[in-house]
Amino acid sequence: MDELKVFSGNAHPTLAQAVVEYLGMPLGKCEVFEFSNENIFVRILENVRQRDTFVIQPLCSPVNKNLVELLIMLDALKRASAGRITAVVPYYGYGRTDKKDQPRVPITARLVADLLTVAGANRLLTVDLHAAQIQGFFNIPVDELTALYLLSRYFKDMEFDDLVVVATDIGISKRARDLAASLDAPLAIIEKRRAGNVDQTETLNVIGEVEDKVALTVDDEIDTAGSLVGVVSALEERGAKEIFACCTHPIFSGSAIQRIASCPVKEVVVTDTVPVAGDKKLDKITVLPMAPLLGEAIHRIHTGLSIGAMFE
Repeated sequence: MDELKVFSGNAHPTLAQAVVEYLGMPLGKCEVFEFSNENIFVRILENVRQRDTFVIQPLCSPVNKNLVELLIMLDALKRASAGRITAVVPYYGYGRTDKKDQPRVPITARLVADLLTVAGANRLLTVDLHAAQIQGFFNIPVDELTALYLLSRYFKDMEFDDLVVVATDIGISKRARDLAASLDAPLAIIEKRRAGNVDQTETLNVIGEVEDKVALTVDDEIDTAGSLVGVVSALEERGAKEIFACCTHPIFSGSAIQRIASCPVKEVVVTDTVPVAGDKKLDKITVLPMAPLLGEAIHRIHTGLSIGAMFE
């Protein structure tokens, strides 16, 4: 492991520290700060020549600052002759702009992929992309981890007898079906329509039986929680007796926390791919640690072991 170096930007240093503790090594030394003119400065403070380097930086709020910070860190490592550079992006920002679904709009998820590659990334390690095709936007290897087993284990321990897993839209149905299979529970799907470019959705229908059952909604991320509130309302109307929610990425932007606090959902289980701190903490929000999963993946990439074997 002497040739392995793990660095962190300012997006989520707590997660990076937990990862290196799992690996039993110190965090790489670097300076990453912003000048008064908002230009970002990066300096790697140790030798990385021909080393296997990893940069941990989720593209969470402030998204654009954290993205540019990551790009500059990758460039700094490339110019310092690092042997291999892996961008560890637990949350891939701009992942929802993954196709042209309107005239004259960009595919920003592809643009970010190009930026990371040009900046110097030789491979990407990420968690639960919004859409599977984003892997194909890269011409470098992409390892996509999933929090599905972490979430599944949590709810298995709760030992529900009458659980139904609910996909919050058609797009997440495959992931929800996998979770339902691991929990030995039936699947229901919410059919919904997004209203333009605003962060609002109109819930249309519940496909499946949820009456007198404990409903567990699953999604890749919770952003403003508007969809979650609509789904919970629809499930209540259909007679669900208790409602739990889970997702990988707790973005919690805008009025999300207030909506979750006032929503009748009993518990929201998330991971720490992005920081959940300060006013984003509620008693009904449970945060599961991702550091062991990321740390094991980094170890396997460094030593040439299989990533897929982690989930078998």
